[in-house]
Amino acid sequence: MAQTSASLEVPATADRVWQLIGGFNSLPDWLPLIADSELSEGGRVRHLKTADGHVIIERLEAFDQNARSYSYSIMEAPFPASDYLATLSVQEVAGTGSSLVTWSGSFSPVGVSDIEVVQLFHRIYEEGLVALNDSLQSGDKESLR
Repeated sequence: MAQTSASLEVPATADRVWQLIGGFNSLPDWLPLIADSELSEGGRVRHLKTADGHVIIERLEAFDQNARSYSYSIMEAPFPASDYLATLSVQEVAGTGSSLVTWSGSFSPVGVSDIEVVQLFHRIYEEGLVALNDSLQSGDKESLR
C-alpha cells in the first residue's frame, strides 16, 4: 500500500481553519478542483463534481470535532487507485495563532506504479493546502473591507 502526506502551516487559528474545512460538504468552499458537493446517506457520503466534470463519491469514515479531524474513503473516482483512505486534520501551533493542516492518505495503485499514484495524490494534497491558505487569506481581506 502506498501513502503520502502534505502539511502546511497557515496564519489562522485552528478553530477558524476547522470552521472552513471541517464540514464534510465544504470542499467547494476552499478547493478549486471541486465545483460542487452534495451529501447523501445522512451526510456520510458526498458526491463531488470536479471543475472538469468528473464525479467522485466519498464516504465519511471517522469524524472527531474535538481533534479537528476527519477520515474518508473513495467509493468511486477517476483515479488509478483502490483502497483509498485519507485524513484531513488541523492542529493549533502553540503560541503563534497559526495552525498546521495535514492531509494524508494511503491507497493501492491500479495500473500505475506506486510512485505515479503517490505523486498524483501528493500534488492534489499540496495544491489543496495552498488553495486553503489562499481562501483564508482572501477571507481576511474581505473582512477588512
